[in-house]
Amino acid sequence: MTAPSPPRQSPWSERVAIVRRYHEMESRLIASVSERMLDLACLQPGMRVLDLASGMGEPSLRAALRVGPTGFVLGTDLVDGMLEAAREQARAQGLSNIEFRAVDAEALDLPEQSFDAATVRWALMYMARPERALARVWHALRPSGRLVCACWAGLEQVEYVSLPRKSIEPFRQPPPIDSEAPGVFRFSDPERLRTVLAHSGFTLEHVEAMHIPVMEAADGAEVARWIREFGGPVAKLVAELTPEEQRSWEEGVARECEHRRRDGKVQLGGVTWLAVARRT
Repeated sequence: MTAPSPPRQSPWSERVAIVRRYHEMESRLIASVSERMLDLACLQPGMRVLDLASGMGEPSLRAALRVGPTGFVLGTDLVDGMLEAAREQARAQGLSNIEFRAVDAEALDLPEQSFDAATVRWALMYMARPERALARVWHALRPSGRLVCACWAGLEQVEYVSLPRKSIEPFRQPPPIDSEAPGVFRFSDPERLRTVLAHSGFTLEHVEAMHIPVMEAADGAEVARWIREFGGPVAKLVAELTPEEQRSWEEGVARECEHRRRDGKVQLGGVTWLAVARRT
């Protein structure tokens, strides 16, 4: 095994502090996705698990608990600043069966057939060459090893993206969504995911949908702040608005959020696909 290639610079590198601030909320809200992914991976004590794009440790930390002290989990990510938070959590939980490594998924160089299962949550669609990353995973998995992927469904089913886009439309035109380019909706069609998996030696066996919250706020002002920090192209357009337009935009976000308030909270989420594939 050669030394791992240094990870490419990621847009997330400069946003680690922001992600850390929202991490507790996010991990609480989306825990059900991590748990379901591990269920679908059929993890058992003693298994070896590879997790791509672990970020601050999900679902890799939960996987380490499932496989126990006789198992092992390798979590990878482009951004070592994210992984440092994951390492802190592993130490706090007393986990010694997990390692976090900063490496580009497309440049993974792991021993052949050295893992029993692999997971990748909301990351495959952002990769420039997902087939290359999947080929690396195929190489590392044992025959019939499971790969579990999470990818978002279409725009109208994912309100944490659609609401920010609609909120800016009275002021600026958001950029069109290119489902063939790296981005949130690249694999919104499971058939596209099936094709990419097949090209890398995997057989897609099962796809299911889950609707989950991604963010939670007390009011529209909190949602507007979240959009400014996580809204991607929309956040850039908001920053270009005049002060008067920004006030009008905030008022529009607040009105929309009032329609969504339940039990004193506003939640934005969406439908995610969970896909199970086998190494063939």
